Amino acid sequence: MRRLSLILALAGCARQPDLPKPATSDRAVAFPMIMLRLHNEERAFVSAAPLLWDAALEAGAASYARELAARGSLRHSSRAARPGQGENLWMGTRGALSPAQMVAAWASEKRRFRPGVFPAVSATGNWADVGHYTQLIWRTTTRLGCAVASNASADFLVCRYGPAGNIDGRRVP
Repeated sequence: MRRLSLILALAGCARQPDLPKPATSDRAVAFPMIMLRLHNEERAFVSAAPLLWDAALEAGAASYARELAARGSLRHSSRAARPGQGENLWMGTRGALSPAQMVAAWASEKRRFRPGVFPAVSATGNWADVGHYTQLIWRTTTRLGCAVASNASADFLVCRYGPAGNIDGRRVP
């Protein structure tokens, strides 16, 4: 027993090996969880049901994010290219902001938001001033898929939502 105690004590004193850094696949798994948490926290403030991750929406977002990175500028995809899906876009200096900060940029639009019937939901009178936020909290949206792609100077975040929000004549939130 004394020998076992000595072995355990020595084992406890030995330097533990450094843990490996997360592999790319670990980061890939974390990204959907982070995006869902960020979106669902905002949705909870307006009592909207939480979103679920959708791999097909993610694949479409990834493809379009790569296209934006290659082009080097933001422009929404055509509705025909994403039938029944909403879309939020973000672009910024490569590596400067975390996914949480990217989504926070959309969520910050809530300061201009006023509940009402879309598109009359902005304190500024311009629905585009709150359009990212309203898509984020849209009650009938149930699924989410997002991806980030980068070029030499910028990151491009694309989130796709199903079904789409920001529908004229519908109450928000």
